[in-house]
Amino acid sequence: MNDLGTGLMRALELIAGGDAGLWQAITLSFQVSGVALIFAAIGGLPLGAWLGLGRFRGQGLAIALIYTGMGLPPVVVGLFVYLFLSRQGPFGFLGWLFTPSAMIIAQIIIALPLIAGFAMAAVMGVDPDLRRQLFALGATSTQATIAVVKEARVGVVVSLVAGFGGVISEVGAVMLVGGNIEGSTRVLTTAIVLETRQGQFDRAIALGVILLAISFIINLAVLAMQGRGTPVKS
Repeated sequence: MNDLGTGLMRALELIAGGDAGLWQAITLSFQVSGVALIFAAIGGLPLGAWLGLGRFRGQGLAIALIYTGMGLPPVVVGLFVYLFLSRQGPFGFLGWLFTPSAMIIAQIIIALPLIAGFAMAAVMGVDPDLRRQLFALGATSTQATIAVVKEARVGVVVSLVAGFGGVISEVGAVMLVGGNIEGSTRVLTTAIVLETRQGQFDRAIALGVILLAISFIINLAVLAMQGRGTPVKS
């Protein structure tokens, strides 16, 4: 409890003091995870809607692959991205290893199946009669799909939150492909690992508190946007 209390005080000191290393890690964390979330959403949401609404041969296998992807160990993702971007790898000529670009690629691979899987479950939860009624009223397939996705918007938002939470708290992959280079690829999670290894537990706890606070504020904002921020009266 003393360590936690010290960490909380240290967190306040770092924020109030405008610690350059802290703000650099926070900024890079948002940049990397934000860009990764955008690309993962662009690919994951349509994929989830397609799997949830479509009927095709091999659909079961595709869903099994998505479920497998939702449980991918980040360190394994980091290993494969490392091998592909290393000098001997097929994309080594890009020179992206140990840069934010490599971290973004790893986070996209982690977030995409999460977003697709949760979006698919949300779409599947919509009453199937809705789509039939829309077709009966003359809606095209695209219009019906958009209407179903809108109906499942709460689940879709949850999928985005899950994707963002999965990448901003991830450490194994970004450590492997980013290298935790100060001023270049050091994010909050890798900074926590570094401070812990150096025995700077109060600073590590402070960074952890800040990371948790960021996640809490984002989730609170999402709830507010959904109109669910007000506690339910019993």
